Amino acid sequence: MKNVLHIITSPRKDLSASRKLGNVVIEKIQEKYSDAVLKERDLTTNPTPLLDESHINTFFTPAENHSTEQQSINKYSEDLISELKEADIIVIDSPMYNFSVPATLRAYLDFTSRAGYTFKYDENGPKGLLNDKKLYIAFASGNIYSEGPFQVFDSNVPYIKNVFGFYGVSDVSVFRAEGLAIPGIMENALEKGIDSIVID
Repeated sequence: MKNVLHIITSPRKDLSASRKLGNVVIEKIQEKYSDAVLKERDLTTNPTPLLDESHINTFFTPAENHSTEQQSINKYSEDLISELKEADIIVIDSPMYNFSVPATLRAYLDFTSRAGYTFKYDENGPKGLLNDKKLYIAFASGNIYSEGPFQVFDSNVPYIKNVFGFYGVSDVSVFRAEGLAIPGIMENALEKGIDSIVID
């Protein structure tokens, strides 16, 4: 049995190419693993709050000293992290927003990037704690960022890979529906991304 966590970040609902691409990734995972258990985390319908002083203070205060408010904040963060820990496969839909990830995803990662939970420090430096997981990234963009002169502008896919690499996740596959705003490419961009999907 595989536990699958699907993280959705685009607010465009039915118009979202990243959602469509991610949904096909999920379908193909379910075809390969008929007993897969799917959990969906839609960050547009249940957004993670933007990190503020109360959250940061909570994360740096020992649990035994938490106020009632801090207990609630800490539990929310721990619940998000538990979903990641329980997942064997993680699928993230991530459209390109202004050269980076949607704010919803950044906020989510601010609540899951916690020492002692998703990574730790020892005498050799940081060490990821979410090992032996598979990450699939369903990326969508109007321009082409996988190669060519605009590759340097991509702070989306590299950012996600870096964060999850810090968590200890090294097995990553990226599927791209790109060029969605370029005439002559846009007509087949999503189909090309879907055709590239291979579940390993």
